[in-house]
Amino acid sequence: MKHLTREDIQQALSLPIFKIIGETADQLNMECYVIGGWVRDLFLQRSSQDIDVVVVGGGIERPGIVLAEALKKKLDKANIAIFRNFGTAQLKYNHMEVEFVGARRESYDRNSRKPITEDGTLEEDQNRRDFTINAMALCLNHARFGELIDPFNGIDDLEDRIIATPLNPDITFSDDPLRMMRCIRFATQLNFYIEDETFEALEQNRDRIKIISGERIADELNKIILAPIPSKGFIDLDRCGLLEIIFPELAALQGVETRNGRRHKDNFYHTLEVLDNVAKMQETPSLWLRWAALLHDIGKPKSKRWDNLLGWTFHNHNNIGAKMIPNIFRRMKLPMNEKMKYVQKLVELHMRPIVIADEEVTDSAVRRLLFEAGDDIDDLMLLCTADITSKNEEKKRRFRQNFELVRQKLIEIEEKDRIRNFQPPVSGEEIMELFNLKPCPTVGVLKNAVKDAILDGKIPNEYEAAKALLLKEAEKIGLSAKF
Repeated sequence: MKHLTREDIQQALSLPIFKIIGETADQLNMECYVIGGWVRDLFLQRSSQDIDVVVVGGGIERPGIVLAEALKKKLDKANIAIFRNFGTAQLKYNHMEVEFVGARRESYDRNSRKPITEDGTLEEDQNRRDFTINAMALCLNHARFGELIDPFNGIDDLEDRIIATPLNPDITFSDDPLRMMRCIRFATQLNFYIEDETFEALEQNRDRIKIISGERIADELNKIILAPIPSKGFIDLDRCGLLEIIFPELAALQGVETRNGRRHKDNFYHTLEVLDNVAKMQETPSLWLRWAALLHDIGKPKSKRWDNLLGWTFHNHNNIGAKMIPNIFRRMKLPMNEKMKYVQKLVELHMRPIVIADEEVTDSAVRRLLFEAGDDIDDLMLLCTADITSKNEEKKRRFRQNFELVRQKLIEIEEKDRIRNFQPPVSGEEIMELFNLKPCPTVGVLKNAVKDAILDGKIPNEYEAAKALLLKEAEKIGLSAKF
């Protein structure tokens, strides 16, 4: 955090858009303030393009809209959208977005997070804000330009790296339970701590999260997942009891069981370590790769078995986990498209490179891995590298060495055999024409025979070799080619 003087703040507000907003508000005899995230990020020296402006209208109805409409007449190139039902407006200008809203006070019905709003003062508007660090305001009017209004000592909380609510956190979270997710999300993104009374309120109100839609919860989860150290958020979700409500499959990974002196690792904390590893290894954050990391062992509770010789086993947990993903995505209102299929693919395949690296790295095994992973092979290898969390340094070193062998084989085979995303050189249509067949299972059998022969290295990935093998395979089942 940086300590800013009034002059520092005025310099930060010297952008033309702030000057124009302040001048227009003065002409309309309104007070206006930048409030919330932009102010917080200014002191944290984080970039922010989204600006919230609260307008106090002095008796004017819907002052935010009145100010925005006045600005529209002054700014030729500005794009302004008016939302009369909500009493808000949005201005897009020079790659910046400004949201205008009138100062208001709120009251809530227990069965809904949608507030009943009335015009209010700046003080009442700040009272309704979620956290002290988001309740700070900077005046844009000429006479008080750059003045900081900070009734809840948000500056002190920024300096102490604390998340706390302006008013009683029990009421804050009960009124709008989504604020519980936002509390943990901000603590994770900013690497802040949740103040003790605020955390107790999370625990006491956790059941209220059930009135929040899956989309809203998923949106906050996505922001936690994309944080620099996402494990922090999931540990806080678990500590306050929210995790078992919103994500029971992840909570079920917790715990260690011992039998005959043999124990398995805690798969919950292992998963979070893998997620953090992926976050460290990514140059550009990839949400869906991080989801794959979070879900890669999600099938372990269902696959857990005790074997008198082997100890604890989790056979087939990758396939079980992949089958669980559509229901998880559907419940959380996450996209059911190629993004979900990408996560499924990585979860299903995440054991393959590990098995290959643990055994002899054969061309055939690498060809099949490359074929099944396709363009996602690099992400799969990154996930599998992140999955090496053993505390045995020698074991980690050996796995990483073997992974390098797999990577090198992948490069060599791709250059030689062009396996990634390949289609068998002889198509199903050609097979039907060649043997005078209609669509039937035999066509698939012949096509797969060619594919398997290429993947096993029996023939090169070339048309003539594929057709010659096809004729031999057809002859075995009594088919003759039509020449």
